[in-house]
Amino acid sequence: MRRYLQLAVILLLAAGAMATNANIFTHKEKKPKENVEWLWQYGPPPAEGRENALVLDPHFRPFLAQYLTAPQTFWAKNKTLADTALDFLSVPGKVIADQNRYLSITGCVFRFCPDRGLLWVDMGLPKPLIVFAAINWIQQNKTPDQPGAEYTLWVFSNSAIDSDHIPVALKRSIARWTAEPPLGSTILQTITTAILVDPDGKPQQIAPAAIGANTIEPQPEAKAKS
Repeated sequence: MRRYLQLAVILLLAAGAMATNANIFTHKEKKPKENVEWLWQYGPPPAEGRENALVLDPHFRPFLAQYLTAPQTFWAKNKTLADTALDFLSVPGKVIADQNRYLSITGCVFRFCPDRGLLWVDMGLPKPLIVFAAINWIQQNKTPDQPGAEYTLWVFSNSAIDSDHIPVALKRSIARWTAEPPLGSTILQTITTAILVDPDGKPQQIAPAAIGANTIEPQPEAKAKS
Protein backbone atom coordinates (compact mmCIF):
# COMPACT_ATOMS: atom_id res chain seq x y z
CA MET A 1 0.00 0.00 0.00
CA ARG A 2 2.81 2.40 0.92
CA ARG A 3 4.43 1.84 -2.50
CA TYR A 4 1.16 2.73 -4.24
CA LEU A 5 0.86 5.92 -2.18
CA GLN A 6 4.41 6.93 -3.03
CA LEU A 7 3.72 6.33 -6.72
CA ALA A 8 0.56 8.44 -6.53
CA VAL A 9 2.46 11.31 -4.88
CA ILE A 10 5.16 11.17 -7.55
CA LEU A 11 2.55 11.26 -10.31
CA LEU A 12 0.78 14.22 -8.70
CA LEU A 13 4.03 16.16 -8.34
CA ALA A 14 4.95 15.45 -11.97
CA ALA A 15 1.54 16.59 -13.15
CA GLY A 16 1.84 19.77 -11.10
CA ALA A 17 5.26 20.55 -12.58
CA MET A 18 3.94 20.02 -16.09
CA ALA A 19 0.98 22.31 -15.41
CA THR A 20 3.30 24.99 -14.01
CA ASN A 21 5.56 24.81 -17.05
CA ALA A 22 2.54 24.98 -19.32
CA ASN A 23 1.28 28.07 -17.48
CA ILE A 24 4.67 29.75 -17.79
CA PHE A 25 4.82 28.97 -21.51
CA THR A 26 1.27 30.20 -22.03
CA HIS A 27 2.04 33.38 -20.08
CA LYS A 28 5.06 34.07 -22.27
CA GLU A 29 3.09 33.45 -25.42
CA LYS A 30 0.29 35.78 -24.31
CA LYS A 31 2.45 38.62 -23.02
CA PRO A 32 0.31 41.77 -23.27
CA LYS A 33 1.21 44.63 -25.56
CA GLU A 34 2.96 47.59 -23.97
CA ASN A 35 0.47 50.40 -23.60
CA VAL A 36 1.27 53.43 -25.72
CA GLU A 37 -2.28 53.82 -26.99
CA TRP A 38 -2.63 57.15 -25.17
CA LEU A 39 -0.55 58.69 -27.98
CA TRP A 40 -3.28 57.94 -30.48
CA GLN A 41 -5.58 60.67 -29.19
CA TYR A 42 -3.16 63.26 -30.60
CA GLY A 43 -3.09 62.01 -34.16
CA PRO A 44 -6.48 60.69 -35.30
CA PRO A 45 -6.11 59.47 -38.88
CA PRO A 46 -5.85 60.96 -41.36
CA ALA A 47 -5.81 64.47 -39.89
CA GLU A 48 -2.79 66.20 -38.39
CA GLY A 49 -2.98 66.02 -34.62
CA ARG A 50 -2.71 68.32 -31.62
CA GLU A 51 1.06 68.61 -31.39
CA ASN A 52 1.16 71.28 -28.67
CA ALA A 53 -1.07 69.26 -26.37
CA LEU A 54 1.03 66.14 -26.92
CA VAL A 55 4.29 67.77 -25.85
CA LEU A 56 2.56 69.06 -22.71
CA ASP A 57 0.92 65.74 -21.85
CA PRO A 58 2.25 64.48 -18.46
CA HIS A 59 2.86 61.06 -20.01
CA PHE A 60 5.21 62.41 -22.68
CA ARG A 61 8.43 62.90 -20.70
CA PRO A 62 8.20 59.49 -18.96
CA PHE A 63 7.48 57.94 -22.36
CA LEU A 64 10.68 59.41 -23.81
CA ALA A 65 12.69 58.34 -20.76
CA GLN A 66 11.37 54.77 -20.98
CA TYR A 67 12.07 54.16 -24.65
CA LEU A 68 14.97 56.45 -25.58
CA THR A 69 17.85 55.12 -23.52
CA ALA A 70 20.79 54.87 -25.96
CA PRO A 71 23.79 57.13 -25.30
CA GLN A 72 24.13 60.15 -27.57
CA THR A 73 27.23 62.17 -28.44
CA PHE A 74 26.07 64.67 -31.08
CA TRP A 75 24.17 67.08 -28.84
CA ALA A 76 24.84 68.78 -25.50
CA LYS A 77 27.24 66.94 -23.19
CA ASN A 78 25.76 64.95 -20.31
CA LYS A 79 22.27 65.11 -21.82
CA THR A 80 20.30 61.89 -22.06
CA LEU A 81 18.79 60.87 -25.36
CA ALA A 82 15.32 61.47 -23.90
CA ASP A 83 16.22 65.06 -22.96
CA THR A 84 17.84 65.54 -26.37
CA ALA A 85 14.66 64.37 -28.08
CA LEU A 86 12.68 66.81 -25.96
CA ASP A 87 14.99 69.62 -27.11
CA PHE A 88 14.47 68.67 -30.75
CA LEU A 89 10.68 68.58 -30.30
CA SER A 90 10.38 71.60 -28.00
CA VAL A 91 8.81 73.73 -30.75
CA PRO A 92 6.00 71.42 -31.88
CA GLY A 93 5.48 70.73 -35.57
CA LYS A 94 2.96 68.08 -36.61
CA VAL A 95 1.47 64.82 -35.39
CA ILE A 96 0.49 62.64 -38.35
CA ALA A 97 -1.18 59.23 -38.20
CA ASP A 98 -0.62 56.66 -40.95
CA GLN A 99 -2.47 53.41 -41.69
CA ASN A 100 -4.12 53.39 -38.28
CA ARG A 101 -0.79 52.12 -36.90
CA TYR A 102 2.03 54.66 -37.14
CA LEU A 103 2.50 58.10 -35.59
CA SER A 104 4.98 60.71 -36.80
CA ILE A 105 5.64 63.54 -34.34
CA THR A 106 7.81 66.45 -35.47
CA GLY A 107 9.27 69.59 -33.96
CA CYS A 108 12.42 71.66 -33.75
CA VAL A 109 14.90 73.18 -31.31
CA PHE A 110 13.76 76.35 -29.56
CA ARG A 111 15.11 79.41 -31.41
CA PHE A 112 16.98 77.23 -33.94
CA CYS A 113 14.55 75.33 -36.13
CA PRO A 114 17.16 74.12 -38.64
CA ASP A 115 17.89 71.51 -35.95
CA ARG A 116 14.71 69.46 -35.84
CA GLY A 117 13.39 66.14 -34.66
CA LEU A 118 11.04 63.34 -35.65
CA LEU A 119 9.58 60.82 -33.22
CA TRP A 120 8.13 57.81 -35.04
CA VAL A 121 6.05 55.15 -33.30
CA ASP A 122 4.93 51.77 -34.64
CA MET A 123 2.04 50.76 -32.38
CA GLY A 124 1.23 47.59 -34.27
CA LEU A 125 3.82 45.45 -32.45
CA PRO A 126 3.65 43.72 -29.02
CA LYS A 127 6.72 45.80 -28.14
CA PRO A 128 6.26 49.15 -29.90
CA LEU A 129 9.12 50.33 -32.08
CA ILE A 130 10.11 53.87 -31.10
CA VAL A 131 12.47 55.82 -33.35
CA PHE A 132 13.90 59.27 -32.72
CA ALA A 133 15.54 61.01 -35.68
CA ALA A 134 17.36 64.33 -35.48
CA ILE A 135 18.54 66.61 -38.27
CA ASN A 136 21.65 68.41 -37.02
CA TRP A 137 23.40 71.25 -38.86
CA ILE A 138 27.04 70.60 -39.79
CA GLN A 139 28.71 73.88 -38.88
CA GLN A 140 30.96 74.17 -41.91
CA ASN A 141 31.05 76.29 -45.06
CA LYS A 142 27.42 77.43 -45.14
CA THR A 143 24.90 78.72 -42.63
CA PRO A 144 21.33 77.31 -42.49
CA ASP A 145 19.94 80.31 -44.36
CA GLN A 146 22.06 79.41 -47.41
CA PRO A 147 21.06 76.76 -49.97
CA GLY A 148 23.35 73.74 -49.86
CA ALA A 149 24.07 73.88 -46.13
CA GLU A 150 24.83 70.34 -44.97
CA TYR A 151 23.16 68.31 -42.24
CA THR A 152 23.60 64.99 -40.46
CA LEU A 153 20.62 62.73 -39.78
CA TRP A 154 20.91 60.81 -36.49
CA VAL A 155 18.50 57.88 -36.02
CA PHE A 156 18.03 56.12 -32.66
CA SER A 157 15.63 53.29 -31.82
CA ASN A 158 14.55 51.29 -28.77
CA SER A 159 15.06 48.03 -30.73
CA ALA A 160 17.91 47.34 -33.14
CA ILE A 161 17.08 48.05 -36.78
CA ASP A 162 18.79 46.08 -39.53
CA SER A 163 20.19 48.64 -41.97
CA ASP A 164 19.28 46.28 -44.83
CA HIS A 165 15.68 45.92 -43.65
CA ILE A 166 14.58 49.35 -42.48
CA PRO A 167 10.78 49.46 -42.05
CA VAL A 168 9.15 50.87 -45.16
CA ALA A 169 6.74 52.99 -43.11
CA LEU A 170 9.67 54.60 -41.29
CA LYS A 171 11.41 55.43 -44.57
CA ARG A 172 8.20 56.98 -45.91
CA SER A 173 7.84 59.11 -42.80
CA ILE A 174 11.44 60.35 -43.01
CA ALA A 175 11.04 60.99 -46.74
CA ARG A 176 7.93 63.12 -46.15
CA TRP A 177 9.61 64.97 -43.28
CA THR A 178 12.79 65.82 -45.18
CA ALA A 179 10.82 66.95 -48.24
CA GLU A 180 9.61 69.97 -46.23
CA PRO A 181 11.79 72.92 -45.19
CA PRO A 182 12.21 73.70 -41.49
CA LEU A 183 9.80 76.05 -39.75
CA GLY A 184 10.36 79.65 -40.80
CA SER A 185 12.44 78.72 -43.86
CA THR A 186 11.85 78.00 -47.53
CA ILE A 187 15.14 76.17 -48.05
CA LEU A 188 15.09 72.38 -48.21
CA GLN A 189 17.79 70.78 -46.10
CA THR A 190 20.57 68.74 -47.71
CA ILE A 191 21.34 65.67 -45.61
CA THR A 192 24.80 64.42 -46.51
CA THR A 193 25.36 61.93 -43.66
CA ALA A 194 23.07 59.48 -41.86
CA ILE A 195 24.00 57.61 -38.67
CA LEU A 196 21.89 54.67 -37.45
CA VAL A 197 22.48 54.08 -33.72
CA ASP A 198 21.67 50.81 -31.95
CA PRO A 199 20.05 50.81 -28.49
CA ASP A 200 23.49 50.08 -26.97
CA GLY A 201 24.94 53.18 -28.65
CA LYS A 202 26.81 51.50 -31.51
CA PRO A 203 26.70 53.82 -34.57
CA GLN A 204 26.55 52.74 -38.19
CA GLN A 205 26.86 55.15 -41.10
CA ILE A 206 24.38 54.52 -43.89
CA ALA A 207 23.39 56.30 -47.08
CA PRO A 208 20.80 58.98 -46.27
CA ALA A 209 18.56 57.69 -49.07
CA ALA A 210 18.61 54.21 -47.51
CA ILE A 211 16.44 55.52 -44.70
CA GLY A 212 14.34 57.81 -46.89
CA ALA A 213 16.11 61.15 -46.47
CA ASN A 214 15.78 63.55 -49.42
CA THR A 215 14.10 60.89 -51.57
CA ILE A 216 10.87 62.75 -52.35
CA GLU A 217 11.05 65.33 -55.12
CA PRO A 218 9.93 68.70 -53.70
CA GLN A 219 6.74 70.26 -54.98
CA PRO A 220 7.06 72.92 -57.72
CA GLU A 221 6.16 75.72 -55.30
CA ALA A 222 8.86 74.53 -52.87
CA LYS A 223 11.41 74.55 -55.70
CA ALA A 224 10.41 78.06 -56.65
CA LYS A 225 10.78 79.29 -53.07
CA SER A 226 14.16 77.63 -52.57
